[in-house]
Amino acid sequence: MSGYAFYRQIFRDLLLWIPLALAIGLLGGLASAVLLVSLEWATQTRVANPQIIWLLPLGGFAVGYLYHRFGRSIESGSNLLIDEVHNPKAVIPLRMAPLVLLGTVLSHLFGASVGREGTAVQMAGTFADQIALWTKRTPEVRRAILMAGMSAGFAGVFGTPIAGAVFGLEVLALGKMRNNALFPCLIASLSSDGLVRAIGVHHTHYAIASIPVVTLKGLAAVLIAGIVFGLAGKLFAETTHWFARQFKRIKYQPLRPFIGGLVLSVVVYMTGAYRYIGLGIPSIVESFSQPLSLFDAPLKFLFTTFSLGAGFKGGEVTPLFYIGATLGNALAPLLDMPYPLLAGLGFVAVFAGAANTPLASSLMAIELFGAAIAPYALLACVVAFLFSGHSSIYVAQRLGAGKGRPIHDEQATTRLSDLN
Repeated sequence: MSGYAFYRQIFRDLLLWIPLALAIGLLGGLASAVLLVSLEWATQTRVANPQIIWLLPLGGFAVGYLYHRFGRSIESGSNLLIDEVHNPKAVIPLRMAPLVLLGTVLSHLFGASVGREGTAVQMAGTFADQIALWTKRTPEVRRAILMAGMSAGFAGVFGTPIAGAVFGLEVLALGKMRNNALFPCLIASLSSDGLVRAIGVHHTHYAIASIPVVTLKGLAAVLIAGIVFGLAGKLFAETTHWFARQFKRIKYQPLRPFIGGLVLSVVVYMTGAYRYIGLGIPSIVESFSQPLSLFDAPLKFLFTTFSLGAGFKGGEVTPLFYIGATLGNALAPLLDMPYPLLAGLGFVAVFAGAANTPLASSLMAIELFGAAIAPYALLACVVAFLFSGHSSIYVAQRLGAGKGRPIHDEQATTRLSDLN
């Protein structure tokens, strides 16, 4: 291809993607804003009425019934989006968006320990696929549209557009990214985040007042912490899947979150463990400023893996932030490092290990905490990624380049769920 023909094609691609990616981003941003406002209402209602925890079994039954009646084909959630990028088969049903939104709001309202990223990604991905359908795009363009939708959802719900752009590329396979979709993912992320901010929906601010100068001692401490964060991410993914397998022994789907909700409501009421339900944002904020209980990370771990395994909806990422931040808080005195720094690194690195997204997680750290954290964040996230092995919260991820051993070409497209 001549130089003129090459640049002509580039400009054609830009003219194609700018309006498409803007539309995807605006829809993703609107979905994220609706989700954030809805979850703020649900959280405030639950906190003001702690006795509502007793309705968690009924809320769980409602969530289970909705998916049993209307959502069997979309039960896999974010994994369905990943599968469709790798192997396009059918348009994502539009009902995924309202179902996951309603399921998430009910889960949070009554007291399940779940997140919100999965919901935002699924809603934005669903709307993006409708755009692909309406505009009759080719399978290859549809792949990029779905990736842009996932980026838009992530960016809109967390307020991190650069991390969101890379997340849509990185989450598909280990060590391999479809860089041809970077431009639409970036435009969709920026426009999604911009719309959320323009509407006036605010994100929580996590402050690290001072980041220490990089030293060998500090890097060694972060290396050790990164190993712990990676193992925590691996254990989180595997425990969540284990609980899901146990609950699937219950044949009638609505009974799974009903029974799970009954167990959770009794435990929370009897022990007063309200700290470990919902998103847990106040505890995350506290972890940046003061020592916390050593039990915070393991208890949030148990409440979340149990809730997700039982079938409550929302996502894994914000609970992973909670687990990582409180785990970093607990490690800080042992490694002689500042609480805010280790909390911030745990915040992103446990997620990096559980989701196999070290680059997106490192960029998130920079967007949230400033560029000075970059050396520490990259080290913590990459080490966590390596030590989490081939486990993942996203079972549809492909093996890609793998970790720690040569991967044959025919293995690269293997789902991680087929390895574990």
